[in-house]
Amino acid sequence: MKCPSCGCEDIKVVDSRPVEENNSIRRRRECLRCHGRFTTYEVIDAFQPVVVKKDGSKELFDKNKLLAGLLKACQKRPVNAEAVANEIEIEIQNSLRREVSSSEIGDMAMEKLRMLDAVAYVRFASVHREFKDVETFMKELQTLKNGK
Repeated sequence: MKCPSCGCEDIKVVDSRPVEENNSIRRRRECLRCHGRFTTYEVIDAFQPVVVKKDGSKELFDKNKLLAGLLKACQKRPVNAEAVANEIEIEIQNSLRREVSSSEIGDMAMEKLRMLDAVAYVRFASVHREFKDVETFMKELQTLKNGK
């Protein structure tokens, strides 16, 4: 760390506190040479896993993509799609796996939706499992019905 005024590297931290969202730390610093004060923010570098898609391509995990699918499935349903997406993101990050398949993420979402709302679950499953016909759809409904 260098003083923005004089470039000196002899700096002390005067005050340190977490920022509102608790994902960064605000530090008030003072240069020991020119006695200038300045503020820095330290942001926690979150572990970002890679998603392996069905076609074998890879991309960084993007919670917003998951949330978009969940929002469609949960439209006009009493389900907090953002909370579900947050839970899945936390589970993936806590697993500390570098790679996770898109089908695993979809399965996690389906399991959470199955516990919360059957309609949202079936909506999400119809896209995730790529139901090709009514028969496949009916089998899933019957499995859901028998599971309860």
